[in-house]
Amino acid sequence: MAKLRAKKRRKLKKSQFGLPGKRKYPMHDKKHAANAKARATQQMKKGKISKSTRDKIHAKANKKLKGKTRKRRTSKKRK
Repeated sequence: MAKLRAKKRRKLKKSQFGLPGKRKYPMHDKKHAANAKARATQQMKKGKISKSTRDKIHAKANKKLKGKTRKRRTSKKRK
């Protein structure tokens, strides 16, 4: 997973975060969405967020993870 630098994070829309009001758990791509699920579960186990908050983050991440994927074009050499 590529690092999300502060400059790029500031440019993300609120809707691209698991907790938009606090701008926590960025999920602008599938790798960050999967990571947000893991971090939310860790924070719930530590008692820092509630189960309902974790469930909201998971639901949003699942939408991102199940989204349409772009098909890659493969270049085939013609003879």
